[in-house]
Amino acid sequence: MSRSLAAAQAPWPVVGDGEAGLPERMRVMSFDHFGDPDVLQMHEVDTPQPGPGEVAVRVAAVSVGRLLDLSARAGTHPYARITLPHILGAEHAGTVAAVGAGVDSVRPGDLVAVVPILTCGTCAACADGALEACASTRIMGVHTRGAYAEYTVVPAANALVVPAGVGPVEATALVWSGAVAENQFEHAGLKPGEWVLVHGASSALGSLTAALAVHHGARVIAGSRSAAKRERLAGELKAEAVVDPTDPTFGEQVRALTGSAGVDLVIDNLGDPAIWSATMDVLAMRGRVVTSGAFLGGKVELDLLRLYSRSQRVIGVRSGNLRSARRVWSAVEAGFRPVIDRTFPIAEAASAHRYLEASANTGRVVLTTADDDWAAAPETRRNSS
Repeated sequence: MSRSLAAAQAPWPVVGDGEAGLPERMRVMSFDHFGDPDVLQMHEVDTPQPGPGEVAVRVAAVSVGRLLDLSARAGTHPYARITLPHILGAEHAGTVAAVGAGVDSVRPGDLVAVVPILTCGTCAACADGALEACASTRIMGVHTRGAYAEYTVVPAANALVVPAGVGPVEATALVWSGAVAENQFEHAGLKPGEWVLVHGASSALGSLTAALAVHHGARVIAGSRSAAKRERLAGELKAEAVVDPTDPTFGEQVRALTGSAGVDLVIDNLGDPAIWSATMDVLAMRGRVVTSGAFLGGKVELDLLRLYSRSQRVIGVRSGNLRSARRVWSAVEAGFRPVIDRTFPIAEAASAHRYLEASANTGRVVLTTADDDWAAAPETRRNSS
């Protein structure tokens, strides 16, 4: 049973002062073999305990991601070897339930969102704050046990206190996608007033990237191949235009919008060869293309003559980092909010996966984990797909 955000404002879980300790056992939604969404089943496991420099978080909400969750569950993840049984869940938010020795950045009861990237902390990239470039980078819910669970244990530095007025569903949608988008903007040197084309703008990351670019003063063109999603994006985003990058008149539309100059910045996480070619045709002099994904391909043609003669750049940005995650909170405090499609109770994780696999979403899909969300009625389970 999916729920709109208005109908499912998940509360922050209330916890004690951390002195009573954590429960010995906790509920998780996990799988012991790869397959379709129905492999996700509820189990009980030992509750993890925080060590020095770590905190335990009572999870309130966790995002569902196409690559991080759906591919991992199906056994088709391109770069991770997953040990079974496995618990999914990267981006999440909740309440600090306990802290390990030496932790003074947060305390029990604090409301936090978790940056799910885990690194060595000692290499040159980590010292520079570029955690995404650490050779030892791991992602919670992919390389380690994740947040489809009542509790997680994370490094204290990864638990960011959430600004006032932000609930766990919004915090979950913001913490990592926002960090990726902010890192993309930093590498590209985004300036207010620039034309920015965001492909895949109906996805969780794409919708947030487009909205965040608008927040930063850019003139945004949102791209989507779906007519229904373009219609919704036109209402959700304050974009200058919403376009179909596969339309034969795509180039003409973009040049008309930009006064023939073309777009200054493109965020392309799709990697589709045809869309890439059409995009490069509308890239302005000194334009930049940033890519953090290749969902639809990955092998594209690059005209080097055009690239250097027009002083253009192609920039790969693996993901976000703690620095870019903290910048998201500045935008949040100024009123920025993510695009939420809908939420599902954790017991309906399989339905959430089916919904995302059908590409039915425009914006972020989130699982909520309040006590009632672990116990959906049988009739709800039958009708939720």
